[in-house]
Amino acid sequence: METPGSQSSLHRANLERVVRAVRLAGSLTQAEIARTTGLSAATVSNIVRELKDGGTVEVTPTSAGGRRARSVSLSGDAGIVIGIDFGHTHLRVAVGNLAHQVLAEESEPLDVDASSAQGFDRAERLVSRLIEATGVDRGKIAGVGLGVPGPIDVESGTLGSSAILPGWIGTRPAEELRERLGVTVHVDNDANLGALGEMVWGSGKGVRDLAYIKVASGVGAGLVIDGKIYRGPGGTAGEIGHITLDESGPVCRCGNRGCLETFAAARYVLPLLQSSHGTDLTMEGVVRLARDGDPGCRRVIADVGRHIGSGVANLCNLLNPSRVVLGGDLAEAGELVLGPIRESVGRYAIPSAARQLSVLPGALGGRAEVLGALALALSEMGDSTLLDGSLPAAAPAFT
Repeated sequence: METPGSQSSLHRANLERVVRAVRLAGSLTQAEIARTTGLSAATVSNIVRELKDGGTVEVTPTSAGGRRARSVSLSGDAGIVIGIDFGHTHLRVAVGNLAHQVLAEESEPLDVDASSAQGFDRAERLVSRLIEATGVDRGKIAGVGLGVPGPIDVESGTLGSSAILPGWIGTRPAEELRERLGVTVHVDNDANLGALGEMVWGSGKGVRDLAYIKVASGVGAGLVIDGKIYRGPGGTAGEIGHITLDESGPVCRCGNRGCLETFAAARYVLPLLQSSHGTDLTMEGVVRLARDGDPGCRRVIADVGRHIGSGVANLCNLLNPSRVVLGGDLAEAGELVLGPIRESVGRYAIPSAARQLSVLPGALGGRAEVLGALALALSEMGDSTLLDGSLPAAAPAFT
């Protein structure tokens, strides 16, 4: 047993600090590890050599600032993580290794009226199919990240009543999948996972304070404060779709009137165009037509952007993020929607907050949430298991 404060315990702590830094970033140069951990260059060099000899990390030549450097990443065969994203109309699953490499990924349509049991059964089958396709031993699974389109109660792990999937209300998704897969499952809402995905792989990389705005069947925000997802004590932080814009506006599914969601979500926006464009129109189709010059679709997208910008301005005044990343189908509209968002932010946010804010489209498209689920599993796994050469057994019911 190591004595707290002893040389051996200090060395162990330094090993875990280095492994954690590399695990969260995917890969770092030794200089970046030193800056991230606060350890000296000599200490980092010795630890990396030890971890490499033990098979925990891989070191490859690279360059940084025009100089030769060594990139450090976790060993590709140290274990795998699984990401699962349930959406309003889809199920997407990805398998990745601990070096942040996606080994396999697949999506399939999901009937919004399907029961939760059917959804979990399909997820289990898709996970098994992808693991078999990659040829990885199931015993190598270090954890699973799961995304659902609704708030998760932090204490119970129950899916809240504002979920887009009506047949899932009151279920405990992490527990359900843990029983099926036999491994640790971490669950979060889709907007938070979109924020994680963009922060690790996309438009939020290198930014410690950002908001990821997802506009789809609903409107939600994933908030990153000081490099960490902020969920609030009840897990409902980021419900930007229920900011009131007009007290006399349309009735929202939450029971209030004039929420941002009633001016921006697909279920409210598409009917505006049905008389002129037909009933089969989708948000993806609206964006495509707008980019091709359709005046009606352009006007609707601009109006949506201005409404979203009003909500973003409130976020700026309260939290002062340095970046807002727009996700969902709407992000494909580019400046047609980003310009009006910036216009509203400039009008309604305090000038200092507006000046510091950049508004960008997401870089990951529809993959943001499933990649965020991988990032969630990576961020929650323990470093001691990697150093000890063992992977965790099944977790408690909700984590």
